[in-house]
Amino acid sequence: MELVEAGLKVCVLEAGKKLTPADFTEHVESWQLKYRGQDPHKMKRRPIQGLCYACRESNQSWFVDDIDNPYTTEAGKPFHWIRCRVLGGRSLTWGRQSYRMGDLDLKAASRDGYGDDWPVSYADLAPYYERVEKFIGISGQAEGLEQLPDSVFLPPMEMTCGERILRDQAKKKLGRTVTIGRVAIITRPHNGRQPCHYCGPCEQGCITNSYYASPRTTLAAAEKTGRVTVRTDAVASHVVVDRGTGKAGGVAYIDRMSRAAREVRGKIVVLCASTLESTRILLNSAPGGLCNSSGALGHYLMDHIYGGGAAGEMPMLEARAWSGPPRRPNGIYVPRFRNVKEKTSNGFIRGYGYQGGSSPGFNMAAPGFGASFKEAVRKDGRWTINLGLWGECLARQENYVEIDRDTVDAWGIPALKVHMEWSDNEKKLFEDGRQEGAAMLEAAGAKNVRITGGYSVPGFCIHEIGTARMGNDPKSSVVNGFCRAHDVKNVLVTDGACWVSSGCQNPTLTMLAITARACANIAAEMKKGNV
Repeated sequence: MELVEAGLKVCVLEAGKKLTPADFTEHVESWQLKYRGQDPHKMKRRPIQGLCYACRESNQSWFVDDIDNPYTTEAGKPFHWIRCRVLGGRSLTWGRQSYRMGDLDLKAASRDGYGDDWPVSYADLAPYYERVEKFIGISGQAEGLEQLPDSVFLPPMEMTCGERILRDQAKKKLGRTVTIGRVAIITRPHNGRQPCHYCGPCEQGCITNSYYASPRTTLAAAEKTGRVTVRTDAVASHVVVDRGTGKAGGVAYIDRMSRAAREVRGKIVVLCASTLESTRILLNSAPGGLCNSSGALGHYLMDHIYGGGAAGEMPMLEARAWSGPPRRPNGIYVPRFRNVKEKTSNGFIRGYGYQGGSSPGFNMAAPGFGASFKEAVRKDGRWTINLGLWGECLARQENYVEIDRDTVDAWGIPALKVHMEWSDNEKKLFEDGRQEGAAMLEAAGAKNVRITGGYSVPGFCIHEIGTARMGNDPKSSVVNGFCRAHDVKNVLVTDGACWVSSGCQNPTLTMLAITARACANIAAEMKKGNV
């Protein structure tokens, strides 16, 4: 959208098919499906994708077939790579949590001495955050926190009774902020789209176009200009380099259906295929990898550690047997409070945030049958509360991906081998977050509080970032602060691959801002004749 509005012509390559609103099933109940939402065949072709909460009987075809799209891992170091191959990709199934990063994240190395700073500051990104937010729509509540800069907000969604109690008591007793989730779902009419009506399962599509998904927002706006060509079923294999100039001349791809080899030519190649896929394309584009004179390509892989926290019950609230409120597609958020003023605490650096919620529930496994069962359910309601942590992952060279020459996908393209595991810092941070989550619930008056979960398999937070990092020094980075490759000036990497550190916030909003900024730079440089 940014490029075509600047007057450029753009060809978009998508490895999968195009969806229509007829493919959306957010209003289809599980009892209306053949297998009642529990397709026993799903795991046969999608043993990794099927582990994801968003991969369901009604939308599993949006996710890659793991047999046709393999990758390998190092023994004893599992990695879960969740991928969608349809036009719009994971913007159709993402959790929509949208948070800005600040200089606490972007310049973390200057504070605690670990790793590298980003070559961009919050001041550099702020105008592009605002540009993105005004277009796609972010609902939320301003809090005025250094560690979580405020966005341009649409009206926030309402908290439940239990969440308001936690918010008030956490502030009063612990000095911590609890806010409603900042989410890319509109709460009033916005740019021709209708507000969310709280039907619930956003991962199955949104016929009212109330959440941000690229096909019906940014890409749709771009197509209206007539300067965009979208080629679906185009499985990109590598960047084509002109031997005479050393510049990229285009992208080679395989037609997904016919298996025919194709090529599209262009003056600029922008890789935004998702972190690992963009890096895989670069690694397959030249011996040793294209744009890899630094040796950094493939290295410094990160993901957020999550999967645990704390839970309890709110005895001061009565859970009556009723239909319940509309299914709000959002939760609460607790911004980072560790190592905000200090550099380190409890033996770890950086920090974590929480996502969670509080709602009434009922024991549907109550004893009895018929009238006695109904009565037991009515009497056994509980108002529960939970917090789950999302923690920062340090950028480490030993977490990396490479090409596995012994493994190819269904189109003959060499696959990735992933090497990643959590460091002691992530594990210490995770354990601290679980304990502090329990302390917050107890401060709110929760009872039967318990520590929950264990840390996730790397990759399974679906926030994979790094592997084509940005930096000012071509000897230690792949792209510069505008996402342009040091080695090949007309190649850009604008997705999560270019990240230098992870922060603890969900990454999508920052990915959008980085891309908007990079595209504005492309347009400016083309006018100067520098591309």
